[in-house]
Amino acid sequence: MRYTGSNWKRSRRLGFSTLESGKETAKRPYGPGQHGVNRKKKASEYGRQLVEKQKCAQLYGINERQFRRLFLIAKKEKTVTGLAFLRILESRLDNLVFRMGFARTRRGARQLVNHGHVLVNGKKVDIPSYLCEVNDVISIRETSKNLKVIKESLESMKTKFPTVNVDVTKLEGTFVRQPERNELAKDIDEAQIIEWYNRQL
Repeated sequence: MRYTGSNWKRSRRLGFSTLESGKETAKRPYGPGQHGVNRKKKASEYGRQLVEKQKCAQLYGINERQFRRLFLIAKKEKTVTGLAFLRILESRLDNLVFRMGFARTRRGARQLVNHGHVLVNGKKVDIPSYLCEVNDVISIRETSKNLKVIKESLESMKTKFPTVNVDVTKLEGTFVRQPERNELAKDIDEAQIIEWYNRQL
């Protein structure tokens, strides 16, 4: 099941900012609860792999079934499996809506897509897990362009992600290229995730 609890508690438990802002762990860089400060038990190799998988799954907001399916797709790619996997995650429609600044979080982006506010190449797509291709144009439906949440998100956007070009006036963006590894979350060790699944498959 997809996690629906507090993003802040989740991030503190994993020791990782799932919102990519760093705010969740800045003031209290330890696990939640009364024993959070004293949790210093050294994790096993299995435990480290599990945590990396959880960090990545929580970052992109997807469940285990979807995560596994995308990993199997990545294994078939000619690119190094870890990078291919992250690129597939980045190409999800909900992630690109988030990257373009139409939503403050991936969870918010999923809601926009689910509610039919998003178009891909001019056609409504209401499946957050839809995998986009390079050069796909993602836009906000004409009747949804006055949504307050979209305007507030764009106004609060501080940095632009290099793999997308966004026309704020048109509320339209293009997925211009696949990301390089150094443009993605540095706190995720995808090699550990690969090892996890190699043990499971």
